[in-house]
Amino acid sequence: MSADQLSPVSTLCLAILHHGEATGYEIKKGSVEGDYRYFVDASYGSIYPALSRLANEGYVTVREETQAGRPARKVYAITETGHRALVDALSREPGPDLFRSRFLLVAKFAAELPEEVVRDAIDQRRKNLRDELAHLERIEKEACENPAVGWITGYGRSCMTASLDYLDANRDRLIAMARQDIPQAAE
Repeated sequence: MSADQLSPVSTLCLAILHHGEATGYEIKKGSVEGDYRYFVDASYGSIYPALSRLANEGYVTVREETQAGRPARKVYAITETGHRALVDALSREPGPDLFRSRFLLVAKFAAELPEEVVRDAIDQRRKNLRDELAHLERIEKEACENPAVGWITGYGRSCMTASLDYLDANRDRLIAMARQDIPQAAE
């Protein structure tokens, strides 16, 4: 696997390891739930195969650490070859951002759904956006030594704030599209 063939998940693993050693679990957690979740859609099932390929190609090393009463854990570290591959992969055209939203699917079918379902979907989306904004603020405070992180979190806050503003300004318009003649579906 050459650097130009690195998958987005492999590139993400190298990016996480660029900052220091990590276990597969730590990489998984950072890429799915942590600060790296904004960059690449990485599922739990894609991290370990990517790490295995990276180790086979010499981009990372892996060592086992014994743990009392538990299975040994694998700790990964990026190699110099891995650093070069990361820089090469990041130097390629990034392509378009991918955006998928279950909320937008609900909005698309607002005319088929009870008003309460649409209202709840909007409220949940607003809550999710506020939670993400708070998460970005925490990231920025914790990474104050890296000005690029400030730029990234500012960009993210701008996008999420615009989404929140749009929802607030157009909430009633979407709710008005919902069906008024059917009750909310049973849970």
